[in-house]
Amino acid sequence: MTTYSSVVIDSRTCPSAPSCFARGVDGGKKIRGIKIQLGVEKYGIPLAIEASPANVDDTKRIVPVLRQIAGRGFQGPAIADLGYRGERLAKAAAALGITVRPIARDRDGLFIPTEIAWVVERSFSWITRYRRLNTIFERTKEHFVAFVEIAFISILSRRLKRLVTQAAPA
Repeated sequence: MTTYSSVVIDSRTCPSAPSCFARGVDGGKKIRGIKIQLGVEKYGIPLAIEASPANVDDTKRIVPVLRQIAGRGFQGPAIADLGYRGERLAKAAAALGITVRPIARDRDGLFIPTEIAWVVERSFSWITRYRRLNTIFERTKEHFVAFVEIAFISILSRRLKRLVTQAAPA
């Protein structure tokens, strides 16, 4: 079992087709679709993936992600943005042995990278390169999560291949 010093959690709203497994309207972003919640380690590799309708609050849908991470044996801090504040989330996370640390990452509309909180944003940007994950058409949540996992397998295998070819003598 691998141990992690901390994880980073966040969510992203994706537009979806009417035939998608779940659909809601994210009031803040005015997007009709789903939210994908990620829990990543310090290099941006996902430890937990969850999907829900876009109208569900982040503090409610991140709990299954925290359960998945705790199921892997993680106990420690989970770094998040200020949208993950709240007593109910703090109690649910504490029951799993995880401390959610919400931190401010922007000031006056400018993004400020704080600690390793930016790695989850980088992970989201990696999967935007996969056209199938930009507008969601999947009819089941399991299929969607599987396609996200396939995208990360592709990303990480290309990175591994690059490391191996750099290490090999020419």
